[in-house]
Amino acid sequence: LSRYCFVFALGYLTVCQITRVYIFDYGQYSADFSGPMMIITQKITSLAFEIHDGMFRKNEDLTPSQRCLAVRRMPSLLEYLSYNCNFMGILAGPLCSYKDYITFIEGRSYQLQQSEANGKEDTKYEQTDPSPNIAVAQKLLICGLSLLFHMTITKTLPVEYNIDDNFRATASWPVRFFYLYVSLMAARPKYYFAWTLADAINNAAGFGFRGYDKNGVTRWDLISNLRIQQIEFSTSFKMFLDNWNIQTALWLKRVCYERATFSPTIQTFILSAIWHGVYPGYYLTFLTGVLMTLAARAIRNNIRHYFVESPAVKLCYDIVTWMATQAAISYTVVPFVLLSVKPSFTFYSSCYFCLHIASILVLLVFPLKRTQKGSKKHESVQSVWSRKLEEESLLQKNSYSTTNNSFSQKEEITCRYQALKQ
Repeated sequence: LSRYCFVFALGYLTVCQITRVYIFDYGQYSADFSGPMMIITQKITSLAFEIHDGMFRKNEDLTPSQRCLAVRRMPSLLEYLSYNCNFMGILAGPLCSYKDYITFIEGRSYQLQQSEANGKEDTKYEQTDPSPNIAVAQKLLICGLSLLFHMTITKTLPVEYNIDDNFRATASWPVRFFYLYVSLMAARPKYYFAWTLADAINNAAGFGFRGYDKNGVTRWDLISNLRIQQIEFSTSFKMFLDNWNIQTALWLKRVCYERATFSPTIQTFILSAIWHGVYPGYYLTFLTGVLMTLAARAIRNNIRHYFVESPAVKLCYDIVTWMATQAAISYTVVPFVLLSVKPSFTFYSSCYFCLHIASILVLLVFPLKRTQKGSKKHESVQSVWSRKLEEESLLQKNSYSTTNNSFSQKEEITCRYQALKQ
């Protein structure tokens, strides 16, 4: 039933997208019903799979994150509608898990999150409820700066100028790639503004508390949708994707990547394109993203371990990979902004499809799995780091999910604390 729900919800969203794009305002960015429908589609489908995991699958068949997010009883109609249509996230999200939302509504989130800080049920932070005022003020400041940047700088650096005939004919390759980077960087603050404001609204309502750090400082990033510093200084394609539209990336992982029976990367990118809409540029971007992701993974797995021994060498490696990542990201997302096929192919043809060809060559030369020579030397170190990254992913990307009424708070704390220790 969860798959039928998924197909129906995504199909209905697609009909809405077709109606908006090809009947009302092709090529225009407008705030209409399709935006909230995208968020509601995420909530409906994620809850359907969480119910399926909790009521129809064996516990041992679930991943740690699926086990903690699983819903063990059918929500009431009021709970279901409250989760899907609450005022805090109806316009721009971000997506949250059903169990996190219900625990917040029932007033149990602070106690659970405080208990998880040290893996104990009684901590020194239990006497007062944490205040979101500082977190909200900081996020509103980011919103103001992002909006100011968008209103002043973004319009002077249009992405469309990358396909201007005179610019392509007169500018050198370094100038063109530099403008490509700065124009795409200038296009990001509007997303920073919208997602940070949505996060601040939830925090102001008291939702989004994720416990305390080691210094006892409150953390209000349970449902945050981006990490700006990590985005701008990404040294890998994956690092960029992991920090951009975080809750949507988690949704794609939970409903598609972890459940796909073949080619999970390709299926996940295709689903992302369908969810975003029906503009051809979306599909060009995400299909290009498949190539970039696989090529970046192959390069990282096969050569990175040669550059991590010396701090100086690693610094040089990080600088080179940062430059390559920013160029690849900018090159990939141009069709996402241009939307249509003709200008997108004009841009790619003006670059001679260079990164497409380079990605294909990388996949032909390097295996996706690390070579035997490198794997023997770094097998133990890599296994430790992979476990640490998985822990961090669980912690930073909404793995602090909370229970519904069928679980006791003690069982939920145990579940999360075990995930923390793994």
